[in-house]
Amino acid sequence: MGYTDDERLVTLYIDLLKRSLLDIIYDDHEVSVTGTPRGPHWPVRAHTMIGQKRLDNLEFCARDTLRREVPGDFIETGVWRGGAAILMRGVLQAYGISDRNVWVADSFAGLPAPDVIRYPEDAGDSLHTFEALAVPLAEVQRAFDRYGLLDERVRFLEGWFRDTLPDAPIGQLALLRLDGDMNESTMIALESLYPKLSAGGYCIVDDYGAVPSCAKAVEDYRDRNAIREPLETVDWTAVCWRKEAR
Repeated sequence: MGYTDDERLVTLYIDLLKRSLLDIIYDDHEVSVTGTPRGPHWPVRAHTMIGQKRLDNLEFCARDTLRREVPGDFIETGVWRGGAAILMRGVLQAYGISDRNVWVADSFAGLPAPDVIRYPEDAGDSLHTFEALAVPLAEVQRAFDRYGLLDERVRFLEGWFRDTLPDAPIGQLALLRLDGDMNESTMIALESLYPKLSAGGYCIVDDYGAVPSCAKAVEDYRDRNAIREPLETVDWTAVCWRKEAR
């Protein structure tokens, strides 16, 4: 597997990576531990806005799947500046893993306008008007490169989820992190990718507590597919569960 014998050095590297992604290596850092901006705007420097607890959860899930040898790649759907996906790649790098990919799925142009015919739960959603959420692909790639983590193991899926995820060339997944905010984005990601999640792998939903339409997509999908694994609370908004064998 390429595991290092010195878990302490792995932990030190990952901890420094998380601090850098969150921007808390500076005294005037802009993101709180809860994943909310300290000011009225999105962070200027930080490569993620999800906060310490959600990064800690992502680290745990990634490392746990490697420890238990759960087969498959890692993916995040909805990446903003790429911070969470960069952490995924950093975990693989720390362990010397060279046979798994990190998939980075985003429109890189913001969120879609609500499709209220197919996804009525998204009626009134205004996230597509937020220009700060539209981070170009080249900017995300530069962020990976700044951490020395841009290589052939980072695979980008550019476009609306409805166009990219159903036919994405992904085999198995060990870790699925959803951060698409909307009912449409969440449902498409679950329908397209959850069947590829290996038993023992983790599904993380970032916006479950913050966006009711996202929570509705999760509950509808879980009910329809008789998913009974309990939801575990990560922080004020994120939840996750480990997929069990059937």
